[in-house]
Amino acid sequence: MKTRYKSELLSEIKARVKNGELIVYPTDTVYGLGVSIHDVDAIKRVYEVKSRAFSSPLIALVSKKENVKKIAELGENSLLVERLIDEFWPGALTIILEKKDTIPSEMVSCTNTVGIRMPKLDISLEIIEACGGVLATTSANISGRPSAKRYGDLDEELLKLVDIKVDGGNCPLGIESTIIDMRSEPRIIRLGGIPKEEIEKILGMKIKEQ
Repeated sequence: MKTRYKSELLSEIKARVKNGELIVYPTDTVYGLGVSIHDVDAIKRVYEVKSRAFSSPLIALVSKKENVKKIAELGENSLLVERLIDEFWPGALTIILEKKDTIPSEMVSCTNTVGIRMPKLDISLEIIEACGGVLATTSANISGRPSAKRYGDLDEELLKLVDIKVDGGNCPLGIESTIIDMRSEPRIIRLGGIPKEEIEKILGMKIKEQ
């Protein structure tokens, strides 16, 4: 880290997240609400804070591309997955893969899958790296309300229930990520920051949408 202050701040965030605290922090897309992937009680608290149904999984944000293999199986489409990662990460593409046992079922709504993304914002990557390289994350909003593109857009009701708040100003992109399921036949789950046409160009095929 470039400054002693930043190093000390990241050390504090690391300790507090490890202790089960919730953090609101900026990403390249929208503000995120993050917790340790290893703390089931903290993960459950995220759902409570957001008034979010347990049927809606959190995703895993990673600080490095190689961290994907620590939490997921690339599967039969491994070459295509690696192509997407090389082209669009860091960036606004979330890739759904089969999860490894390191991901608790509470984080992914008791499914065998996990969505993974590497954000394109230095402060995000520094926070995630300080927290072990993977941070369970969802958008920092009450369910059903708009996602926050700026710190000032964050819901006061939510902020009162969160332990750590990082004001990173405006999110550069300001739109949610595109989500693609790569477990078998590639399928777009949600369109967002990466156009479908760009993904099809990299994969060399037409892709279905959910």
